[in-house]
Amino acid sequence: MKLPTVAIIGQTNAGKSSLFNRLARSRRAIVAREEGTTRDNVMAKIHHNAHDFLLIDTAGLKNPEDDFEAKIQDQIDDAISASDLILVVVDGAKYFNSDDKEIARKVLRSAKPVFLVLNKTDLAGSLPDYEFAGLGLKNMFRVSAEHGTGVESLLDTIADNLPKARKAEVNVALKLALIGRPNVGKSSLFNTLAKKQQAIVANLSGTTRDVNSVHIRYENESVEILDTAGVRRAGKQEVGIEKFSVLRTMQAIDEADICLLLVDATAPHMALDQKLAGIIADAGKGIILVLTKWDLLTSAGEAADDVLVGHPETMVDFNGSKEVADVILAGLTRDFNFIPFAPVVITSSTTGKNVTKILELALKIRESRLKEVKTSELNRVLGSAVAAHPPAAVKGALPKPKYVVQTDQNPPWFVIHGTNLDKLHFSYKRYLENVFRDNFGFFGTPIKFSFRNSEKGRL
Repeated sequence: MKLPTVAIIGQTNAGKSSLFNRLARSRRAIVAREEGTTRDNVMAKIHHNAHDFLLIDTAGLKNPEDDFEAKIQDQIDDAISASDLILVVVDGAKYFNSDDKEIARKVLRSAKPVFLVLNKTDLAGSLPDYEFAGLGLKNMFRVSAEHGTGVESLLDTIADNLPKARKAEVNVALKLALIGRPNVGKSSLFNTLAKKQQAIVANLSGTTRDVNSVHIRYENESVEILDTAGVRRAGKQEVGIEKFSVLRTMQAIDEADICLLLVDATAPHMALDQKLAGIIADAGKGIILVLTKWDLLTSAGEAADDVLVGHPETMVDFNGSKEVADVILAGLTRDFNFIPFAPVVITSSTTGKNVTKILELALKIRESRLKEVKTSELNRVLGSAVAAHPPAAVKGALPKPKYVVQTDQNPPWFVIHGTNLDKLHFSYKRYLENVFRDNFGFFGTPIKFSFRNSEKGRL
């Protein structure tokens, strides 16, 4: 389904991220973050009153750092054009200013549903509604994102004003989304995969502002490739992702089956790359780590014979120095230890090395994502895993996984039934995931688990 999109916009410190977390916390459809990782949430699938929609947090907007970066006004336009409904958040305890007025002026011209959300109205000294009448936004909601006041009414109205989710086409192509920081080589790889110049390629960061797409045929399969704008690092005084520029990237992740996360070989250890990998994994999408600009690390005389690098499940060929590759791969293994299932491809769009390998891996990952495992096999493996390593008791309650069924594909989803499963430690859940991977593969894709107590329903 193609879900409608709701964007939260407004100035910093108005409480946008708090509102996002309040709306998403109890309505999340994306599996929660893995333990032990730190990353910002910018996207959530919300289900409310029989409606599903994609909620995108555009908090963290910063001023442009250079002439080439999009102006704030352009980024607001981008948020407006990419959304079906817009939430303009202001601090209900402060008088609005010219920046709030500019945001309101632009959204009023969009002809889309717009709700003015007055946040922090639980604070002493919060202003009455009429103080915000000058913004021209008639649909006002008084909320406290911190305490949840007014949020349910806001959700009801959002659901009533959204277009219906559109059904995807039958026999749709395998969709690959190119994700990464600006100037990491997405457009170059896009052009190489497409074998024609579909996108402008420049040394300046941020050339691609929209999502370009192209359909190709590979091994008699239809493949759609989506090229996205780069996601920028936030300013030094801010935390998280510059989320206005990430709107269409988040939509591309949601739309794609497999994401190619491009990592610059000349600067591979970036926290933003890890955050993007976490967002992709949380969304349940297949992942290929594509190490770009490898040719910039090698020179004439340095090139070695093709060697194999990576984990046993993720080995690929490349030309270059084995010593350099081993160092970089060790760093990638450390930085992306929360997605050990993701294959790594070392490539160069300039030479075209290993570009077709990406397409081969994508088809292999799709096969894993569509895999159905017999219930008898699942329960045989679960029984052996529990017998070999029983879960520990917690406060006198002993978790007992009893049986498992596969409930979905793309990504594979398993429901484990038993008693006291709410007491299972996250490390034991990770153990079960590793056992399932060892037995059934699931190459290049997250696998999702739900746990149900016999008397309590789904956890």
